[in-house]
Amino acid sequence: MDHTQRTPSQALADLGLVLPEPAKPSFNYVPTLRKGDLIYTAGQLPKDDGEVRITGRCGGDLSLELAQQAARICTLQGLACAAEEAGSLDALSGVLKVTGFVASTSGFHEQPKVLDAASELLRTVFGESGRHVRSAVGVAALPRNAPVEIEFIFILHPRTPKRSV
Repeated sequence: MDHTQRTPSQALADLGLVLPEPAKPSFNYVPTLRKGDLIYTAGQLPKDDGEVRITGRCGGDLSLELAQQAARICTLQGLACAAEEAGSLDALSGVLKVTGFVASTSGFHEQPKVLDAASELLRTVFGESGRHVRSAVGVAALPRNAPVEIEFIFILHPRTPKRSV
């Protein structure tokens, strides 16, 4: 690694951010799945201490700024889940894809601006390897009245050993 590059954990620390406890599924699914050098996450809600504290729909009772904050929380949750699967945050080398769902009124069309908050955080944490393809989808409602749900596909460093269960 080039010594001028920061590791993902250093970049997160430089932002004054820490990863939360990885979210535990409330229903019948797994939070992550590793396939080759990729880690897929389930959809992440903006949970703080296990609770969705930012709620509502964009274009209605929720501001763009609060929706962006929710997207950043979803991203930290996704990073936490992927880091647990990989063994550490620094075992991740980048991001392949982000799919975001934004609870929106019919007149709200700024879903990409909401998801930009997640994309910017990932770019800061991973540098150029944080650039990714993305979908930003407006939906009528999300679980627990969350304004945002995001799923991720992360890339592992080559030869990252599988974690033992």
